[in-house]
Amino acid sequence: MFDKLRSALKGFAASIKEAVEKKELGEKDLETPLEELMVNLVEADVAYDVAESIVMELKTKLVGSKVPRGTDVEDYVLNSLKSYIATLFSNGIDLVSEAKRKCSSGLPYVITFFGVNGVGKTTTIAKVAYMLKSSGLTPVIAAADTFRAGAQEQLRTHAERLGAAFIGGSYGADPASVAYNAINYAKNRKACAVLIDTAGRMHVDADLMSELKKIVRVANPDLKVLVVDSLTGNDAVEQAKSFNESVGIDAIILTKLDADLKGGVAISVAATTKKPVIYVGVGQNYSDLKPFSPDYIINAIFGN
Repeated sequence: MFDKLRSALKGFAASIKEAVEKKELGEKDLETPLEELMVNLVEADVAYDVAESIVMELKTKLVGSKVPRGTDVEDYVLNSLKSYIATLFSNGIDLVSEAKRKCSSGLPYVITFFGVNGVGKTTTIAKVAYMLKSSGLTPVIAAADTFRAGAQEQLRTHAERLGAAFIGGSYGADPASVAYNAINYAKNRKACAVLIDTAGRMHVDADLMSELKKIVRVANPDLKVLVVDSLTGNDAVEQAKSFNESVGIDAIILTKLDADLKGGVAISVAATTKKPVIYVGVGQNYSDLKPFSPDYIINAIFGN
């Protein structure tokens, strides 16, 4: 996992080892290694402007530096990289704790899920429902995607397997009404969470964004989550920007992280949107949804 990004960052550290061991680093010493690092970061799916900020931060930190005697140079440079990458991530959100807090007031915790088709949104919703049920909370799953053939059936199947309540609507029905019905159902039955699926057409679809805005107005969710496929490269960044500008997102869940050999998407979407990555999908089982922390990515890139 993250082979491309790991190789780029460690290669940079090794490339300046000899120079920094012999003298104080100047801009000339860093020029070629930083250019190579920039190219490698972009090739590892780090968005251009994010890669540029990483390079500039390193340049600021390293120009004029002289590593203390006895310090391993590569470790010194890699630790500088680790520290800066950690600053690109916002603090996460514990959905279980938030849902319990809201439920204690007698109201359900409402989450809307956004994302284009194919990112794993339906499976992610099922994983979140499983996580909540495993923590003693009662989820209601709402299929507010009344556009795509099969969307209702897929979500209903997951709900039945999980023993969760399912609220759907006929195809072509108003998606906002499905969300509204699900929230009322949860209120009447004292369910603690409502997980609302939404249509996943292209993020440049104006009609889709208008539809999603209406769902948000009606549902007034506690949390708006964007589901992003970590294998889609820089398109994931464009999706994140578009959804954030159109409907506003509060958090991100990354899917298929176990298959991501490049590793740059997690850094890119967090740095670009300034929103927290809260969970990552690392497999197909319901239990394969893990809490995210900066250390998760840093350890994956650099090793423990």
